[in-house]
Formats: sequence, C-alpha cells, structure tokens
Amino acid sequence: MDILNYDFMQRALLAAVLVGITAPAVGIYLVQRRQALMGDGIGHVAMTGVGLGFLLSWSPVWMATLVSVLGAVAMELIRWYGRMRGDLALAMLFYGGMAGGVMLINLAPGGSNANLTSYLFGSLSTVSPEDVTAICLLAAFVMLVTLSLRRQMFAVSQDEEFARVTGLPVRALNLLTAITAAVTVTVAMRVVGLLLVSALMVVPVAAAQQLTRSFAATFAVAVAIGVTVTIGGTVTSYYQDVPPGATIVLLTIGAFIALTALATPLARRRAAALAAAQPSGDPAECAIPAGREPDGKVSV
Repeated sequence: MDILNYDFMQRALLAAVLVGITAPAVGIYLVQRRQALMGDGIGHVAMTGVGLGFLLSWSPVWMATLVSVLGAVAMELIRWYGRMRGDLALAMLFYGGMAGGVMLINLAPGGSNANLTSYLFGSLSTVSPEDVTAICLLAAFVMLVTLSLRRQMFAVSQDEEFARVTGLPVRALNLLTAITAAVTVTVAMRVVGLLLVSALMVVPVAAAQQLTRSFAATFAVAVAIGVTVTIGGTVTSYYQDVPPGATIVLLTIGAFIALTALATPLARRRAAALAAAQPSGDPAECAIPAGREPDGKVSV
C-alpha cells in the first residue's frame, strides 16, 4: 500500500488507532453517567490550551492536556456545588474556553486560521513526531485507568449512592473519570478535531449497545468499531482528499445505523422466544437489564 510509504500517513494511522481505542474506552463510562456531551464541552475548553501553546511556543498537545484537565475538574466541582446555576456556569466555561482559544491563536506569532482549523476538525498532514509521542503516552494513561479501575468506575457510573454505601471513593473516581475524558480529548484532537471528538466517544458505544448485553461485550465491540472507523476514515481521507474528522464521524454514524437495523429483528426474535418460554408471565419481568447478572450484580 502506497499509503504506508509516507511518514506523515504512518503517524496519522498510528494516531488514528490510538484514538479509536481510547475514545470509546472512556465514552462507555460517560454514556452510563448520562454525560454524553461532556467530551464536547472539554473540547471547547481545550481550545484555550491550544492557543496558549502557540502563544508561549510550547507543545499545543501538552498545553491542551493541562488546560483540559483543569477544565474537567472545574466541571466536576460545578456539578457538585453548582446547584440550580450549574448549567449557566458550564455554558460560560465552554464558550469562554472556545473564545479564549480563538483569541490566543490569533495573537500568537504565526497564528492563523489554518492552525485553528486543523485543531477544530483534524488534519492528517499536521501530526508531527512530537504529537505521536504525546498521543502514545496519553493513550497509555487512558487505557491503564479505564482497564485497571473498570469495576469501580462502572459501579460509580451506574449508581453513585450504592457505590458510596459500598465504600468506594465516589468523588475521587468521578474526578478521575473527568480527567481521563479530558486526556482522551487531547489524544483525539489531531485526528478527529476538538469539535467532533465527542461523537467518537459516544456513538461507537451506542452502536455496540444495539447488539451487546454486558459491559465487557459493549466495551470490546465499541473499541472494535472505534478502531475500524478511525482507520477507515483516515484511509478515505487520504485517497479522497476529504476532512478526516468529518469522515470518521460519518462512518461512525453509519455503523450505528447499520447495527441498529441489524439488531431490531434480533431483538424481536429474542422477545418472541422469551414470550414463548414464559407464556403465563410478563416477559418484561424475566428480562435481565444490560450489564447485570441475574442476581443483580454488575457484570464487568
């Protein structure tokens, strides 16, 4: 394949694979927490970090990581203490982060709309060796957290009160989830773009849920979908000269539609079989919620 003859495409494909793994790995917890748009908000805040990186002549990826983590922590604090005005504070944080990023990039030496566009929507040719190094390190952190603490993070995502009663450090785990989401946003911004990364965190998980019943299966299928669409979108972008971020997101939505169409008749057959097996009872009473064993325990 001639695509592998170019150094920039080798870097882009490696970054795409890492993004395809990490984004759904974090997104599954955000979906369980009903915070599907959290990645979008962090992406807005990360723009300030990108702008600071250009202004101070530091790595935009590392600076965006720092600012995103601070923004994610602020989001969690607002969620805990914001009460009725929390939504307004979050809106100010999101849009202030985006506006600050645009302003800082334009004030930076050599700043331009081209630089801004590559971070907003992704760009294959601008993934540098330094970016790949940062992405690899950040992706390793994300996978270490999401895999080693999967039971605890899932328990908190499902039911915070129950997790607190069992002795889990709920607030610390919530903060860790938010920080991991922030790191994932910066991992993905060079390939997918800050404005589109949230879709890659959420849609593969939603697509996987059409076919799977347990957390472990959903995790595996979502990651498989993420890797497939990121590689497919990157290759398509190279050959067709189209934006990589938009291509990846459209492929992800296409996967969701296809799996939904496939899952609908399967669900009907499963319901019919269950009704036939329990003719005298309510089939709904016999169904096991996704992610739980018959005794009510969470299946990880």
